[in-house]
Amino acid sequence: MKLLVVDDDLNIQRLYKEELEDEGYEVIIATTGKEAMEAFAKEDPDIVTLDILMPDIDGISLLRKMKEQRPNIPIIMSTAYDYRDDFAVWASEAYIVKSSDLAELKKTIKKLIGQ
Repeated sequence: MKLLVVDDDLNIQRLYKEELEDEGYEVIIATTGKEAMEAFAKEDPDIVTLDILMPDIDGISLLRKMKEQRPNIPIIMSTAYDYRDDFAVWASEAYIVKSSDLAELKKTIKKLIGQ
């Protein structure tokens, strides 16, 4: 199972990579929207976690682009801010607020991939 983690925060990248690899997932990291779209095309991930606020392309734009290419891929919006009232994030399968405790993220991933 291959996960693409898109986040510009190096600490979050490191935390997600370590914790999710411990769960048995293969984790690909992208720091920018451009890197994310390249990895999305090249790596063909099974699931994506997307930060919303990023330096080049915001996560909501990335969500749209990824869904245009692969409408059925599960995408989890992961952000430090509450965007649940923004209808654009509703195109994602899940929405979580970032935390150093990844229990909710892990549970959401398992639910979306049917484990």
